Amino acid sequence: MLKNIPPILGPELLATLRAMGHGDEIVIVDANFPASFLGPRTHRADGITATDMLDAILTLMPLDEFVDEAAIGMAVVGDPQARPPIVAEFEAMLARHEPNFRFSTIERFAFYDRARSATALVQTGETRLYGNIILKKGIIRPAA
Repeated sequence: MLKNIPPILGPELLATLRAMGHGDEIVIVDANFPASFLGPRTHRADGITATDMLDAILTLMPLDEFVDEAAIGMAVVGDPQARPPIVAEFEAMLARHEPNFRFSTIERFAFYDRARSATALVQTGETRLYGNIILKKGIIRPAA
């Protein structure tokens, strides 16, 4: 165990987060997402919700402040303006950890395509629909 690191972040996922550079993306996905065969390395987090995983990752990883969209979810199929309840939780966590970022969504197949080029996927046990979010890693500025 280490201090100040959320215990749901296992050693392999921590290594991935640490190795990622500015602009790299990691995708947190729900239990229904076809993660294993998209291509990027998949970290399993069975029994963990997408919101708990998002909270843990945002504790350590800054978001990219040089892009318009650094936190992107999957739009509801057939109703892209709909806001499933899990989206409000994603937005609340983003506001707590990274207050200058907004949550946006993209169409389902565009989300799959973007996930294919991510550094890694984290497959959670999330059962709520649309529990998927792409995070673009930012930078940590030097101390003054």
